[in-house]
Amino acid sequence: MTQKELTEKVTEHIKKNDNFARWLGVEVLESEPGYAKIKMKIRGDMINSFGTCHGGVTFAFAQTALAFCSNNYGNIAVALETGMAFTSPLYEGDEIIAETNEESRRSKVAVYTIKVKKTDGTIVGVFRGSVYNTDKKYFPEFESEN
Repeated sequence: MTQKELTEKVTEHIKKNDNFARWLGVEVLESEPGYAKIKMKIRGDMINSFGTCHGGVTFAFAQTALAFCSNNYGNIAVALETGMAFTSPLYEGDEIIAETNEESRRSKVAVYTIKVKKTDGTIVGVFRGSVYNTDKKYFPEFESEN
């Protein structure tokens, strides 16, 4: 199995098995090792008492991008530390895109920056996260082929 095939298989696995990402309505636009670009639309049930999108939704969206980009190498990666700056509010009907940037990757720890933007390019949040790369493979039956 090539790295591209493995990435596609991991991406499909996450899409199929991540109930929360499905609830968010995440659409994967691009996905490769260390990189992901995802999209979603803000719905009425995501709006808080101030009339804006709850920050936890935006945070979860960015963390979902982190999951796609960090796991696409084929090993299960889990979040170590995450944080987010919220720079602009979101409203019902807004469409947002999260795009990842792999800052550093070693055998066990990787660091990512994820920008969340409206489709018009307005940055609404900047997320930083580090992950621990476990030794556990998504598909151990293909380990000998990689």
